[in-house]
Amino acid sequence: MVDREHGTQPDVAPAGRAAADRPPAMFGAYAPQEIAQGIEEVGIAKATGAPLPIFALAFLAGAYIALGAMFYTLTMTGADAALGSARLLGGVAFSLGLILVLVGGAELFTGNALMVMALAAGRIHIGEMLRAWAIVYVGNFIGAAGCALLVFLSGQYLAGDGAVASVALETAAAKAVLPFGRALISGILANVLVCLAVWLSLGARSTTDKVLAVVFPVTAFVAAGFEHSIANMYFMTEGLLIKDFAPRALWDAFGAPANLEKLSWVSFAQNLVPVTIGNIIGGGVLVGLVYWFVYLRAR
Repeated sequence: MVDREHGTQPDVAPAGRAAADRPPAMFGAYAPQEIAQGIEEVGIAKATGAPLPIFALAFLAGAYIALGAMFYTLTMTGADAALGSARLLGGVAFSLGLILVLVGGAELFTGNALMVMALAAGRIHIGEMLRAWAIVYVGNFIGAAGCALLVFLSGQYLAGDGAVASVALETAAAKAVLPFGRALISGILANVLVCLAVWLSLGARSTTDKVLAVVFPVTAFVAAGFEHSIANMYFMTEGLLIKDFAPRALWDAFGAPANLEKLSWVSFAQNLVPVTIGNIIGGGVLVGLVYWFVYLRAR
């Protein structure tokens, strides 16, 4: 049996389903009812788990999302960001992050918004959920920011005579000036798609199925330009490092992007607050509570 605590499903269907109705072990996806029950059990495990392993897995998840964001930045270099095809390719590249989280096993704050299902079912207390969220959020931040530092120290941003740095700075600067309301709504929409990717992946029976389940929802939110709090921890940290510590000669190659003066640690925090709130609403309410109402409320 595979460990469901870290986002995978057992190799048998829940006891409530008749054996004759179950598909063969290697065929067919789990039904939505089974996915809902599985996410509820995962939420309980996360809320009551030991803090240190959860933090370690959260650190990994932050780094994994950062690697996806780094891949996105490289993919968008030299592409016309206004074209849908370029953003589509960037979204596919960014999918690497969530694939690593769900297949490799890690704790991602935005996916953990689905713990609301266990809370609504009365299986965990709100204090337990908030404690788990806080541990994972901090772990994600350290993992994402730490990966940004390593990428910066590697000099990867110097590729293409500074073209990669230009894309990184433009991405971070655009987030720094995003109004509160737009950041909030964009965060809601982003995590609706991310949590749907998590939901679909938990219905999969193979690694291939999981990857395919993740790619399309994640590509959609990235291509649409929606806001993901953990990804922004990488994008804005990387942008700030380049802005503050990159060689001055780099600016001569491509010039400073628009709004670069607005990029600061203060604007970083001002972006994270509405995006994080939006991510909780999108994943916890519009996905988690709706599916709880449909599949688990009757119990």
